[in-house]
Amino acid sequence: MNLTASGDLLLISGLWGLFATGVSAYCARMAGEITYITLSDGRRKERQIPFALRLLLPFARGMEARISPWVPTNARAQTDRKLTAAGFEGVISAAEFVGLRLLVPLVHGTLAAAFMTMLFTASERNVLLQLRLPTGLLVFLLAGIYPHLWLRGAIAERHRAIRRALPFVLDILTLSVEAGLDFMTALQRQVERSDIDVLNEELIRVIREIQLGKTRREALRDMSRRVDSSDLRSVVNALVQADELGVSIGTILRIQADQIRQRRFERAERLANEAPVKLLFPLLFFIFPSVFLILLGPILRQVFANGL
Repeated sequence: MNLTASGDLLLISGLWGLFATGVSAYCARMAGEITYITLSDGRRKERQIPFALRLLLPFARGMEARISPWVPTNARAQTDRKLTAAGFEGVISAAEFVGLRLLVPLVHGTLAAAFMTMLFTASERNVLLQLRLPTGLLVFLLAGIYPHLWLRGAIAERHRAIRRALPFVLDILTLSVEAGLDFMTALQRQVERSDIDVLNEELIRVIREIQLGKTRREALRDMSRRVDSSDLRSVVNALVQADELGVSIGTILRIQADQIRQRRFERAERLANEAPVKLLFPLLFFIFPSVFLILLGPILRQVFANGL
């Protein structure tokens, strides 16, 4: 019996060791994996996917065929638009993203709940087990909304990068057009002589689509819908109207650059005015109590000591 129990224990330990080794090797491989997209001119650009999502992405791709029939057409189209606006077109599909939203709470939520349980002592663990339903629901809720929060943050970061780059690019295009170049030649020179950033990625695609037969209006409107940025949309609408009405593009570009700078200044003013309101919560709940304890802590300690 003892030999049998020892053999069983050794077998279980070996299986757990193999499992831990396999999981560690998989995590190490996924940590070193880099995702790239191919731009319209053939160059490649890196796309950062969080490690927590990268671990589960192969499994989500395996579930894509089963998930696709259950995803409504409207929801799939909306998710595709968001992934495209975030710059992950061709990297993650709508069905894969839905699979990630299912797998993240199941895998990471379960692991987080188990890890939290291990951190507590036996008595604290009993209290935690009594609250296991609300605690588990909270952990699974946080894990479930993480992919959505990541995607929304990626879109916001991409829009911020476009807002930062747009006035400078418009200034360069204005100078080029006013110097005698046509708009497409100026656009192509700007792309060729600049580093690949978010805005230049989209301009490269516009140039390539026009070379393949799209009209300039269609390519610009497709870029506006693809990026879904209010600043870029206003520029594209102005360029399309100037093309339809025969207005000088150089003048339109200069006006748009000035308007974007003005909106950026107004946005900075609005954020500065909101700062005191945002500081109110930490002031009331963190800074003032800390100052109160620092100043009155020794006095209260002496009072309690004298009273005892």
